[in-house]
Order: sequence, then structure tokens, then C-alpha cells
Amino acid sequence: MACPRRRLFSALSALRASGRRFSTEARLTADHVRIVEVGARDGLQNEKKSISLETKIQLIEKLARTGVTTIEAGSFVPAKWVPQMASTAEICEYLLQSPPPCQHAIAYNYLVPNIKGLEGLVKIMDRLGAAAETDGSETKPAARTEISLFAAATESFSKANTNCTVQESLERIKPIVALAKEKKIRVRGYVSVALGCPYEGPDVSPSKVAEITATLLEMGADEVSVADTTGMGTAPRTQKLLQTLKAAGIASSDLALHFHDTYGQALVNTVVALEHGIRIFDSSVGGLGGCPYSKGATGNISTEDLVHTLHSLGMHTGVNLEEMSRIGAWISSELGRHNDSRAGKATFARLSE
Repeated sequence: MACPRRRLFSALSALRASGRRFSTEARLTADHVRIVEVGARDGLQNEKKSISLETKIQLIEKLARTGVTTIEAGSFVPAKWVPQMASTAEICEYLLQSPPPCQHAIAYNYLVPNIKGLEGLVKIMDRLGAAAETDGSETKPAARTEISLFAAATESFSKANTNCTVQESLERIKPIVALAKEKKIRVRGYVSVALGCPYEGPDVSPSKVAEITATLLEMGADEVSVADTTGMGTAPRTQKLLQTLKAAGIASSDLALHFHDTYGQALVNTVVALEHGIRIFDSSVGGLGGCPYSKGATGNISTEDLVHTLHSLGMHTGVNLEEMSRIGAWISSELGRHNDSRAGKATFARLSE
């Protein structure tokens, strides 16, 4: 007999299938992939060199011109936790008042670790009289403000990252989702360390990941990004995880995947995910990123490598690879770091001839 949670989740999946959609997740064709650009948040949060507000805004404005439709813009976390995100409030104000010129609507996403984080975002919106979603006009492009929240797939990572158990973290999420829905703010969930934990190793339970993913969707998350935070994922374990998620009744349209390239497996895992019907992927320009709670974890899969691979497979992203490659070279230079995108470097070298 199906458990109550499974029956509830099946009903919610049926509701999603009936047509509940937001403007930022337009119905996609089978050969279209939506890329969530995380470079300005996840990509920058672990950088040691101080990054100016001006550079962060420049990065977001440049990214807005590449064709991506979702950009992580910052994180409403205490500066003592993640110093690089100390300017998120200023970035949020700027984007609400002066969204970058672009040819399409863009969703700007902010990570909120707790209810105080969302309250900080809401205060800015209320003070500016800004709606969560705005229609485009002759002077201002259409834009949407979204949030992300997160839970971990292992108890050890949850305690290290949020100082609470997995169940306690899920309880903390409930009021965040409730307030977001009240304010008509779209909610994205993350499940961290889904394919490997720095404390418990690579064998994370796929059933546990599926249970947490289902719980986030039941709470009201509009989409859940399942994250290989450590980059430990392999093709067989990615396949097993996706099979488990499907068996739990979770629709591929409600899922995104977030791969790190620590062991060079991110593109391999992406192809496996494509074969299982996943059409939303997170990536970071120039391969920026890492996890402060996972020693040795390198950056996210680079947007340039992801776009190049997807286009070579006949998929469509709407993202301009040449423009993204220019940005990868620029931000890497600004940060004084190595450009970790192979396709980006090759494309930029060709453009520079």
C-alpha cells in the first residue's frame, strides 16, 4: 500500500501535469535545455579575493545578454558566513529598479538559508514597491524575482552546513515557502550532496534523495535542483539516482541537475541525465565555484562546456556560446584565476585570432 506521502505526491504531480506553470519555466520542447547560470552566486561565494559590487553587477549584466533565462544573483546569508555575498541586498535593489536590457524575461534568483533571509528580500521589495514578476515595457525588460532554499541528503553535511538535522532543516523550510507563496515568489529547492558527501563518502542513499526531493515539492517548491556538490557522481550512480527519483513519482520536468566537475565527470553525468529526460541544468561561467563545506570540491560544470556539448548533441539552449566565452575570459581575469572552461578557452582563442 502506498504511503500517505507517496499518495499526496502523486496527486501533486498530477496537478503539475494539468498545466500549472510559471512564466520562467515555459513549456520546453524535447530538444530544448534550460540553463540556470549560477556563476554570480555559487560561482563567487568561495572566492578568497574580495570582489567589488561593481564587478558583480557587471557580471550579471553581461550574463543577461547571453540568452540565459535564469541567473543566480546572490544569497541573503550573514556576511560572517559567506563574506562574498555581503552585497546581495544592493544587487537585489539594483536589479529590481534597473534590470539589465535583454531580449527576453530573466528570473533573478537569491538563495535564502532561513526565514530571516527571505524577510530581508521581502523588505527590499516592499520598500521599492516591486512585484515578484513584472511585464516588460519599452523602458524596462520583463523580470522575475525568485528564491532558492536547500536541504542536504546526509545528516553529516546538514549539521556542518546548517547546524541541524535533515528533518530540522525541512521544518525550517516550511515558513520560507509559505511566505514566498504569499508574496508570489517562485521557489527553487536544492538537495545538496546527492551523489557524494565529504563526510559520509560517495554512497549517498538515492531513496533518501528522492524522499527529500518529494518533500520539497510537496511543500510547494516549483522545481528541485539535485546537486552533486562534491563532484563524486559517476554515470552508473547518476543513472541509479534518476531511476529512483522516477520510481518515486517525481516528474523529470520538476527536476534540475547541478553537477560539479571535481573528478571530470560532469559532462558524462549530464549526458546520462539527458537520456533520462532532464532538461534543466545548472552551470557556472568559466567553471567558477566550489563548496566551502566540501574540501577539494572544484567548480561547477562550466556553462561554456555545457552549452558546447548540448549544441553538439543537437539540443537548443538559446545561449550564445561566443558571448559566454568572452565573459568567462573576462571574469577569470578579473578574479586573477585560471579559466576552467575548456570550450570557453578554445572559443575565446578563436575569437581573438
